[in-house]
Amino acid sequence: MPIYEYKCEDCGQEFECIVARSKRDKVRCTECNSKNTKRLLCAAKFNMGGSSTGAQSLKSCTSCSGSSCQNCK
Repeated sequence: MPIYEYKCEDCGQEFECIVARSKRDKVRCTECNSKNTKRLLCAAKFNMGGSSTGAQSLKSCTSCSGSSCQNCK
């Protein structure tokens, strides 16, 4: 199952959650138990050359001139 990042609209807590895609919009806040959560956009993982790597280890992205995407937000 994929890991999703969420932010609670009520208390501001940011958290990660492993959840089935069919239930990804029904997640409760881990801090205040609110249903008012918003799924955040996060970096995907890629399988390149047999090893799994995060987006930050790629040489650079098209939106910046840096040597890595580690500092891109």
